[in-house]
Amino acid sequence: MVTLLFSHDTCFQHNPVPGHVEKPGRYDVIEKALAGPEFDCLDRRSAPLGTWEQVGLVHPAEQRAWVAAQEKARLQEPEGVIALDPDTFIGPSSLEAALRGVGAGIGAVDAMMAGEADNVFCLVRPPGHHAEAARAMGFCVFNSAAIAAYHARQAHGAARVAVVDFDVHHGNGTQAIFWDDENMFFASSHEFPQYPGTGSRADQGAFQQIHNQPLATGIGSHGFQRAWGDHLLPALQDFAPDFIIISAGFDAHIADPLGGLELKEADFAWITEQIGQVAAAACQGRMVSFLEGGYDLDALGKSAAAHVKALASLPQIG
Repeated sequence: MVTLLFSHDTCFQHNPVPGHVEKPGRYDVIEKALAGPEFDCLDRRSAPLGTWEQVGLVHPAEQRAWVAAQEKARLQEPEGVIALDPDTFIGPSSLEAALRGVGAGIGAVDAMMAGEADNVFCLVRPPGHHAEAARAMGFCVFNSAAIAAYHARQAHGAARVAVVDFDVHHGNGTQAIFWDDENMFFASSHEFPQYPGTGSRADQGAFQQIHNQPLATGIGSHGFQRAWGDHLLPALQDFAPDFIIISAGFDAHIADPLGGLELKEADFAWITEQIGQVAAAACQGRMVSFLEGGYDLDALGKSAAAHVKALASLPQIG
């Protein structure tokens, strides 16, 4: 089993607002968690810089021009920081970091399709799943998972691509981007009610290819596993994707300050293994995973390590 790890120091340097919960320590704690000898098997690569043309697979010219204009305006600000929305800020390294996230996804898909790896984890930030085609929001500038999905289609002929999302917050951006595309599948479990307020079971897409399982606060491991085992995983299996992309948020952990689903590291290992079983049956195991949320640093490091161990088929501890 060959698992690639894409990362880049610029994703650590993205730090526009001191004290913001989406902080550089998120990157640092995962990097340290994956530095142990049990992870020597990982093929570590530097995330390439994504291009504006690649961003355009999802985000239209008007949105790309707006982001570029905000970056230009940022340079005139005394602190070198500008807000894209009330929660989303860019500072000196932020735009490059967002483009590294795009490039990581492109590089991951290319490596998978070239047979260089069995799966990939993209250790990148800012996250992406809240970014809509024409709107940056929720800490997210570009929707790297959706861009990677359309790259798999355009560059490699993957006819049917699935994004599965277990972040505590609903991936509204990915859902909106995929809504009218019958060959793009989106499945999400998320706490409800929670930011951004989307993701009801009634949200099914134009072709019933969107599947949401809103979860009650405090539902815990059993409820989480039942939602996936009874509903989302069967739907993913029925879709029979050519490629699977994971939006891997770890803020459903019991220790996380922004979530209340009360999951543990073992739950993230379990869902990774379950998605991997579908991938093995449907698409030769092809999976690319992106870091999304997770804001308690200790829990984040342990949860991401459990996720990557499951990707690499390493034994779990505890």
